[in-house]
Amino acid sequence: MRAYQILPGKGVDALHSVAYPNREPGAGEVRVRVHAVSLNYRDLMVARGDYLVSVDDPIIPCSDGAGEVIATGPGVTSLQAGDRVTASFFPYWEDGRTGSEKVRLALGGNIDGMLAEEVVLDERALVKIPASMSFVDACTLPCAGVTAWNAIFESSNAIRPGDTVLLLGTGGVSVLGLQLARAAGLNTIITSSSDEKLERARDLGAHHTINYRSFPEWQEEVLRVTHGVGAHVVLEVGGQGTVNRSVAAAAMGGSVAVIGGVSGFGGEVNPGALLMGAKRLVGIYVGSRAMLEKVAGFAATAGVQPVVDRVFDFDHAPDAYRYMESGAHFGKVVVVVT
Repeated sequence: MRAYQILPGKGVDALHSVAYPNREPGAGEVRVRVHAVSLNYRDLMVARGDYLVSVDDPIIPCSDGAGEVIATGPGVTSLQAGDRVTASFFPYWEDGRTGSEKVRLALGGNIDGMLAEEVVLDERALVKIPASMSFVDACTLPCAGVTAWNAIFESSNAIRPGDTVLLLGTGGVSVLGLQLARAAGLNTIITSSSDEKLERARDLGAHHTINYRSFPEWQEEVLRVTHGVGAHVVLEVGGQGTVNRSVAAAAMGGSVAVIGGVSGFGGEVNPGALLMGAKRLVGIYVGSRAMLEKVAGFAATAGVQPVVDRVFDFDHAPDAYRYMESGAHFGKVVVVVT
């Protein structure tokens, strides 16, 4: 079969196609023919070598893929050939609280991922795709969908219909977060430097949009449109360049979910701002397989169709990386494998 490999730290240009040996599934394992893979900002970080974990040898990149079961190993009981599945970001975090053992291995980070024609994974890492969901839609969920779900519904302070969610930027997590929040009856605010992207966000149902170039102190605009209350959940993707503004934009008792670091990690947060506002700063490290099952089920039931900006074929996977690197995308970038 064919697969892509990359040596972390060598950049996007190091992504290359290789002939990879097929492997029969062992005990408890499942062999999957991959149909679609979606990219995340994390994949660019892996390529550059500035992700939170690192490896010394080439890996198959990308955590997010969906496909069809073509063989099962001894002892597999929950899946059979023909089942349509997607893979969990952390193969061994099934449910419950996170822990070092549960997140020690992550697809496309420190072990082989999904950018291949076939993969062999543990049965416990796979979730069945709802019948109404395509492979392209399903492949957007394991990282971006689960991260947004965890930030808004699992790790927040018991968010309720009518509460406000602030989403920074229009990348995959933020746009999926917008769609999920709207479907759950939440008020939504989203930021971007592009008026065109903000218009697209309004078409998806965003209640308020803020161009952060027009409003550099965008946290003040958040407070204005919420009549001084602020956002009950903030999806913070910027890192050191935006985290203090996110804290200022959060409602009293609200949560700032740190889900990325586009501007790098570091910087100082004023503990007094958290204390006096009874606010929570929460690190979101994707989520469990159980959360993937929840977000897939919710999306199917609520009719949420993830926004896919562009689809590339397998031969042009490096072009998909470069397109994402350009920042021109709105929502997800997908590679169709077969």
